[in-house]
Amino acid sequence: MVGEAWESVSRTVTQAEISLFAGLSGDFNALHVDHEAARSGPFGQPVAHGLLGLAIASGLGTTAPRVETLAFLEIVSWSFRSPITIGDTIRVLTRVEALEPRARGRRGVVTWNRQVVNQRGEVVQEGQTRTLVRGRSTSVDEAGDSPSM
Repeated sequence: MVGEAWESVSRTVTQAEISLFAGLSGDFNALHVDHEAARSGPFGQPVAHGLLGLAIASGLGTTAPRVETLAFLEIVSWSFRSPITIGDTIRVLTRVEALEPRARGRRGVVTWNRQVVNQRGEVVQEGQTRTLVRGRSTSVDEAGDSPSM
């Protein structure tokens, strides 16, 4: 239902994840992987790649609410507000912005508003995404945790 909101579980971002993401993406910017150089950079320490934060948020968002996602359709908007540093614990706050039923309610497009929040309650990333989900009429979640189509 439009306006419904959830909070995900949280997880701590590690140096290992940042290093693995650098290898996966090919982004070895000193800001992420060189502790000595990062110390004299804008944040005074290494920070996670912005896209790593987005990727983690995408995963955390799948648990709250639990819906059967059929496809990730688009990033409508996304802002990187503050850095995510090694040891930060982040969680995702999710709210349904819009619902568009498709295929007679068997599936639908959900526009999500998501905020990535760190352990200090600061919003570090936020934006809107759209996904195609299976509709309630096909038993997405009998507990009622999914958006209604």
